[in-house]
Amino acid sequence: MWKEFTLNKKGITLIELLVAMVISAAVIAAIYRVFVAQTRAYTVQDQVVEVQQGIRSAMEILLKDLRMAGFDSDDAGSKIGIANPLVAGDHSLTVSYEYDYTTQYAITYTRDAATKRLFRQLTTTKDDGSSIASPQEVLLENVEALDFTYGVDTNEDGALDNWVSAGGIGMGKVVSVRVVLTGNPDQTNPDVKNWVSPRTLNSTVTLRNQCMK
Repeated sequence: MWKEFTLNKKGITLIELLVAMVISAAVIAAIYRVFVAQTRAYTVQDQVVEVQQGIRSAMEILLKDLRMAGFDSDDAGSKIGIANPLVAGDHSLTVSYEYDYTTQYAITYTRDAATKRLFRQLTTTKDDGSSIASPQEVLLENVEALDFTYGVDTNEDGALDNWVSAGGIGMGKVVSVRVVLTGNPDQTNPDVKNWVSPRTLNSTVTLRNQCMK
């Protein structure tokens, strides 16, 4: 007896396979786009946090030095006298104070326009007149602006009377300083360059040693 053989019709056709491949490719492409977008967003946020922390750290160091401006122990054993506690500039300044009985610190803050770096430099002066200037320390990269304005006491009552630029201080005594520091994230990443704007921190400090004199 002849057996009748029938073809097994189970399986997929070439067209079905191609359709499945196209759908899979579309799903993978969509997942990849989401992954890339999330990676870019993470990079941008990471750069924003980094520049904000950098600005805060640099500002804290600067304000700490400003608070010491003009400090003089006035002790009989001290051989240091602070003749010029503050050298004011619109985009730079130098503060001086007594570190110990035989040592004066003068600290200068400047922004280099070419490299966009914020520098801090310490100069140590001993009571014998000898001075040593330490190498410049980079506090912050990608600094867009460093601006100072000064609160002056014009009638010698120890209170702030007016805010002026460095050129407007005149005979007034500086009793307060306002610092505006603007920084940018690293601009080598195009995502950061296109989407992140500069960050600015504005702080004001009272020169307590000046107010008390």
